[in-house]
Order: sequence, then structure tokens, then C-alpha cells
Amino acid sequence: MTQKMKGSRGLLLIAAFKLIKGLALLALAVGALKMLHKDVAAEVAQWIDILRVDPHNHYIQEALSKLGMVDDRKLKALSVGTFFYSALFLTEGVGLALRKRWAEYLTIVSTASLLPLEIYEIVKQVSALKIIVLLANIAIVVYLVMEVRSKRST
Repeated sequence: MTQKMKGSRGLLLIAAFKLIKGLALLALAVGALKMLHKDVAAEVAQWIDILRVDPHNHYIQEALSKLGMVDDRKLKALSVGTFFYSALFLTEGVGLALRKRWAEYLTIVSTASLLPLEIYEIVKQVSALKIIVLLANIAIVVYLVMEVRSKRST
């Protein structure tokens, strides 16, 4: 397999990852807007009942208590931030899928700039998911830096 094919696969994998994250965030942003002027905790409790999730679960109870404090102002702020990150991830994903050099640089800068925040979140409260996300983002940055360098030398 040629080096170009390997690089293409890696870029397409990262593009797919970014597109999935972007679409998930877009759905979250739209969902947050749909919750405006509603009791968020009651709406989520209704979904928990529909999905037949144990409502007495410790994590569910904790989430519901936090959701009870969410007001319209917080929902709007969450939605704006989520739309922004969705647009960023979708732009990166499409650019990488189209093998655009600017998308590689954009992804390197945006992903690397979030690493300190991810490390802070891990220090604040360790979780396996946070560590996996951090390692995936580090791998993405390292891979793309190597891609950019190899393209520059050819």
C-alpha cells in the first residue's frame, strides 16, 4: 500500500470522527433550543420513563437534579456554544474529507488548543471517557502534524 493511500485513510478516519462529533453537537444544539420555555428536568424524566431507564439510578438522579437548575438563559448559551463547535467540527470534517490543506492546519490548531481544557477536566474529575477523548485528540494532532510535514518534504 502506498504512503498516499495510508495518509488518505487516516485523513478520512479523522474526517468521519469530526463529522460525527459535529452532527451530534448539531442535534444537541437543536435539542437545547427545543427545550426553551420548558421544564428541562421534567422533559428528561419523561424520556427516561419512555426509554425504560431506571429512574432511581444514582447517575440519573444526579443528572435530573442538575437539569432542574437549567433556565432559558443557560439553554441559549449552551445552544450558541454547541452550534459554534458543531460548525467548527463539520468544517474540519468536510475539509479533511476533501483533503484540503487548510483543514489539516485548522484541525491541528483547534484540537491542540482544546487539550489544556481537556487536561484540566481530567484533573478536576478523572474518568475513563475523558482520558480516551484526550488520547484520541493527541493522536489526531500528532498524526496531522506528521501528515503536514511529510507533504511539505515531498
